[in-house]
Amino acid sequence: MRKMPLFLLVLVVLLIGGGAGWLATWDIPAPVTTVEKVIPDERFPR
Repeated sequence: MRKMPLFLLVLVVLLIGGGAGWLATWDIPAPVTTVEKVIPDERFPR
């Protein structure tokens, strides 16, 4: 019974380390939506 808390601690550390490694190597795709914004001429000095 004394090894159970140690086993759980090792399991939690491995899960956190694996999740951090997965997030560090995950190739998140960039957003591909086109943004069009109309800027009035009055905002630019002449």
